[in-house]
Amino acid sequence: MKTIKLSQRNPIAALEDHILFSSDGSVVLCYQGFLPEIYSLSEKDYEDLHACWFQALKSLPVGTVVHKQDSYLKKEFSAGQLPNTSFLEKATHKYFKGRDYLSHSCYLFFILPPTKNRSYANYTNPFKKISKTLPVTLDEAVHSFKSAVEDAVSFINNTRKMVFKPLTPATVETLTTNYFNGFNENLTTDILLDKNRIQIGDHLFDALAINSELCFGESVQTSKTNQRFTSDDFIFHQGYIDGLGLALDENHIVNQILYLDDKHKWRKILDKKVEELSKSSNFGSQNKIVLGKIQHILNQINTDEGSRVIRGQLNVIYWTKEPKTLECITAKLKTEFKELDILPYYPKGEALKQYFLNSYFGFSSHFSDSDLYVTDLKHALCMLLNTTNYQSDATGIVFNDRQHNIPVVKDVWDEKKKRIKARNFAIFAPTGEGKSFLANNILRQYFESGVRLVIIDLGGSYTKFAKLYPDEHLVLRYESGKNLGINPFYVERITDLTSERLEDLCAFLFELYASGSSSTKSQGVSLKKLLTAYYKSTTTAHSLSGFYHFIETGGAQLLQDLKIHSDYFNRNSFLHVMSEYVGDGIYSYLFEVSEDQTYKIEDMRLIIFELDEVKDNKEILSVMLKLIKTAIQRSIWSNKAEKGIILFDEFAKQLKFENVLESVEFYYQAIRKQNGAIGIILQSINQLPENATSASILENTQVIYSLNNEKGYDALVRRLKLSSHDLNQLRSIKNNLSGSRKYTEIFIKIGKASNIFRLEVPPEVFAAYLTDGAENEAIMAFYEQTQDMQQAINLFINQNRNL
Repeated sequence: MKTIKLSQRNPIAALEDHILFSSDGSVVLCYQGFLPEIYSLSEKDYEDLHACWFQALKSLPVGTVVHKQDSYLKKEFSAGQLPNTSFLEKATHKYFKGRDYLSHSCYLFFILPPTKNRSYANYTNPFKKISKTLPVTLDEAVHSFKSAVEDAVSFINNTRKMVFKPLTPATVETLTTNYFNGFNENLTTDILLDKNRIQIGDHLFDALAINSELCFGESVQTSKTNQRFTSDDFIFHQGYIDGLGLALDENHIVNQILYLDDKHKWRKILDKKVEELSKSSNFGSQNKIVLGKIQHILNQINTDEGSRVIRGQLNVIYWTKEPKTLECITAKLKTEFKELDILPYYPKGEALKQYFLNSYFGFSSHFSDSDLYVTDLKHALCMLLNTTNYQSDATGIVFNDRQHNIPVVKDVWDEKKKRIKARNFAIFAPTGEGKSFLANNILRQYFESGVRLVIIDLGGSYTKFAKLYPDEHLVLRYESGKNLGINPFYVERITDLTSERLEDLCAFLFELYASGSSSTKSQGVSLKKLLTAYYKSTTTAHSLSGFYHFIETGGAQLLQDLKIHSDYFNRNSFLHVMSEYVGDGIYSYLFEVSEDQTYKIEDMRLIIFELDEVKDNKEILSVMLKLIKTAIQRSIWSNKAEKGIILFDEFAKQLKFENVLESVEFYYQAIRKQNGAIGIILQSINQLPENATSASILENTQVIYSLNNEKGYDALVRRLKLSSHDLNQLRSIKNNLSGSRKYTEIFIKIGKASNIFRLEVPPEVFAAYLTDGAENEAIMAFYEQTQDMQQAINLFINQNRNL
């Protein structure tokens, strides 16, 4: 048994920024890669990434060794990024903390060996120091190499699909220590090299490799079918060797090592090899197979001027504590290779030691020719892993990834507008698929992060979650014969009557008495003159009724005094139409003078207008929406420093009435000037009429949420101009509403980026979002007893442990 003590055989001779000087004399430029999220790429995306890699690497100097290393470590979710202050935040933090998942880190190393044409024997000791002295400064060859590598990395980064950033010296040292310490935590140990195994601390290591042209089957591809999500109707793609990545839920490292050789040199070698094999091809089928493969490589070299011959190796190093578990991992990997039509090499004894030691990025140039396959660069690049875990943003809304159901934070606000220019959103889902549940989840998190919410609701879906914040919410509910307590004419002092306020009040009045018509400039001027005169003559208790009687008693003389021609303002028509809203008019209660709640609203960050009882009354709903708009303009939007969201739930029911669509379009236009967003919820995008107004709304909606829809997604794809991969993602949605981990899947598109996320919540959050059914009634019964929603939810959960 041999022992290697890293403290006595440090492979790092020196570090300068992200440049490693290896003890064997190699110079290594070290980068960390940030890749696209798993499941987010289409077949074309994989082809584009393959082309990007080829263009970036093909011009690197002869002799360069490229080592892409993908490390997968089993970890427990720390929940450190999750907020942990409110009742529901604490429940979520506790629920997910400690959940198992597979962490992925991608690294890219460019190695300049001591000599370009160096050849190693089968078993070379990489720890033997070859370079006795280190350069004080970077020599010309290293400068030239560094410049070529930086050009390649810059090309990759310019695609914006992948980003590679230089590693810090501390990170390079940590990677080195972790590797040779066998990924044992909280201790340092030695490498034990036994006859048939490697043991480092508690961990046993093994490896499988692709090290010869004979390992490959007929062909390789940039992507393949993902059987898990593909159905008869569509094909869902994944990377060609993705089964060796996140899909293998074990501790492992995938090393893809490429030696960039001289094409002309290899053309001569291969020509000679073909000649030799042609003479002996009749002596065995194996010779014929090898001859065919070499002739294929030669044809590529001769017909494609841009081709690049490489020697390469792909290996998977994996480890665990138990020998039987190690055997199970080996079996999993063999099965995956078999599905790829690849016959892997299983190194044992001295070979296993070599594969482990030389897969360290500082020793990547030590593999011998017998451990490398020969092929074209394009062929080798099909075997890169191009996706990673779901990536969390610094701030945002917590959803769950599709791989391990761990929380992932997505910035759907995009403060700096890197992905979207308009943060407006839409939720699409048929009845019963959980759109209100999803909306509750999004809005609750926005609210707890300091965003002010205004919800126009026709179904009573948000009252329960609002009751968790008794001092911060206000529910304005329509009841027949009562007003909302919003007086659009109210001013605290006459100086509040600004030109903007007059314009808003004028627009409100015109919508009320001339709904469906468009106002002229002269009509607007007339109304503003009348309003100004009213406020000058009446110093207190301003109201619609007061304004009505001011015009009624002023008579024709009032218009003459204000120089308003009857063609510009029809007094009789105004008094006739508005009589419904004053005195004995059937809708007079809507404008009765009472306590004005507009300024009470200013102190509330969560305001819910519940209009369920009025949803089928065209006239009242129209007036109520005008009052709501007045309240929003006067108070909700007055503080531009605060973020704000206006949500229209059950939007389709509101669209049945005239001018509602135009009114919402107004919000979409006005919100651009505010620090806010608009949200709409629809059962189907077909509920939105196909006209210019709807087109404008959809154009300014750049965050899309869609839940499962058994009727299909064709209309959604057509009207939102979704890609074919977006459609495949939508079709792959599968919910799991049974078992210990219930979740729904959600398609989320933020600007151009899309993926499927999951929504799994702890029992407390589930209870808070329930909107109907026996469980909801039980929670509300507890609330009636306690008048404390948090206590009511806890009582319900204690009574229903199987929720």
